[in-house]
Amino acid sequence: MTASRTLAAAAAAAVALAALTSLAGGAAQAATAEKIGTVDTAFQWIGRDHDIIVEAYDDPGVQGVTCYVSRARIGGIKGTLGLAEDRAEASIACRQVGPISFPEPLKKQEEVFSERMSILFKRLRIVRMVDPARNTLVYLTYSDKLIDGSPQNSVTAVPVDRATAIPLRK
Repeated sequence: MTASRTLAAAAAAAVALAALTSLAGGAAQAATAEKIGTVDTAFQWIGRDHDIIVEAYDDPGVQGVTCYVSRARIGGIKGTLGLAEDRAEASIACRQVGPISFPEPLKKQEEVFSERMSILFKRLRIVRMVDPARNTLVYLTYSDKLIDGSPQNSVTAVPVDRATAIPLRK
């Protein structure tokens, strides 16, 4: 089998796995990323440069809250082709960007976004937790890997006005 056929077969397998994962993911796929900007961190002769990307994610279960995530992306040939495994480091800052409202009750803890960071095994995840005692939404970002996840994580919190109770699912 030629190298291009092997690469095409690997890409097709990744697409099929991603499709299965997105079907199984449900609500975690509801949020979509909006690219805010990038900063180059290392020049690459071939392919795109190594960079840090900043993306915005509107919480699909809470109107008026947006999370901003920054993470490193590998460039070069592998990064350009989507074959590189990005580093397991990300930073998150969630903010109130409008009036907060809840279209429906929230789970106490729920994954609100998940995105592939390598062709097969690594994902960036954002989990929303509700702290009812403080009427606060807590957001955690981390990456996991099929075999060995990373303990690196980042957390942020969005306090909700006491006049607006956070509805929880029973």
